[in-house]
Amino acid sequence: MPRSASGSSGPGRHELGAVTAELAVAMPAVAILLAGLLTGAAAGLTQLRLEEAAGVAARLVMRGDGGEAAGAVARLAGDGAVLKLSESEGWVHVRVESALRAPMLELLPITLSAEASAPQEDQ
Repeated sequence: MPRSASGSSGPGRHELGAVTAELAVAMPAVAILLAGLLTGAAAGLTQLRLEEAAGVAARLVMRGDGGEAAGAVARLAGDGAVLKLSESEGWVHVRVESALRAPMLELLPITLSAEASAPQEDQ
């Protein structure tokens, strides 16, 4: 094996820590990317839960079970969910809101919401 001018064979001494340095730079980027993906998944799941809760609450209010609607929203969307009801022209409108709870977004006030409407039943 031929020797270099410095008298050693193989890669130069200045390249020995290159892989370690590249890994040290890449690991925080991978961690941030993973945290972003998990936050997006949490937002998607929260939105699905709010949509389901709004639909169930609208059906319950439509049938005249408004008292059970708040319990259904708390059960489906979590304790932090807020139920808002309104009526107009024979329709019941339900809005369910909840703050997004994600590890990296604790300081940002992001609120997700879902709405549903149903015709009122004749009583």
